[in-house]
Amino acid sequence: MLSAISTRYAKALVDVVTEPGSNIDPQMAMDQLRQVAAMVSASDDLRGALLSPAVSPSRKRAVIAKLVDVHVKIRNFLYVVIDHRRVHEIPSMVEAFEVLLDEHLGFVRADVSSAKPLSDPQRAALEVQLSRMSGKKAKLKFQTDPGLVAGVVARVGSKVYDGSVRGQLERLRATLLS
Repeated sequence: MLSAISTRYAKALVDVVTEPGSNIDPQMAMDQLRQVAAMVSASDDLRGALLSPAVSPSRKRAVIAKLVDVHVKIRNFLYVVIDHRRVHEIPSMVEAFEVLLDEHLGFVRADVSSAKPLSDPQRAALEVQLSRMSGKKAKLKFQTDPGLVAGVVARVGSKVYDGSVRGQLERLRATLLS
C-alpha cells in the first residue's frame, strides 16, 4: 500500500514530467528514478548520509549532484525530497510514480500469477486478452505460484480473473457444500 505522502510527491512529479513542453521523456524519468532508488538502497553509506539529520540538506544535495547524472527535473525533485527529509520514502515514491504515470498514459496494470513460467506467446496472448477486457493497454507483471496447480490468476485493479485449477476446485467445493 502506497503512503499518501509518496503518492503526493509522485503525483507532483508526474504533473511536471507530463506537462506540455516538458523536455523529459516519461520513461526516461522512470528509469532515472529507479536508478537513484537502487543506488540509495545498495549503499549503506549513501543511505546513512542522506537520512542523517547531522548532514545538512545542502551537503546532501551536493552528494546527489555529484553521484547521479539525471535530468534537471529529476534532480530538482530529489532536492525537494531531501529538503523535506523524505529520503526514506524514495522507493515508495518510485512505485507511486510508476502507477500514476501508467494511469496518466492510459495503461492498466495487471499482476499475473501462473503455476509455471509462461512462454512469450502465452504472455502476449494474455496481454491482448486483458487489454481487451479492461479497455486499456495492459502492462503485465508476471510471477509463478506453484500452489495454483495449473492455469493463471490475473489481478487488474480490484478485479480478479481466476483461471487456475485451485480456483476451480475451490468453487466446486463451495458448490458441493451449499
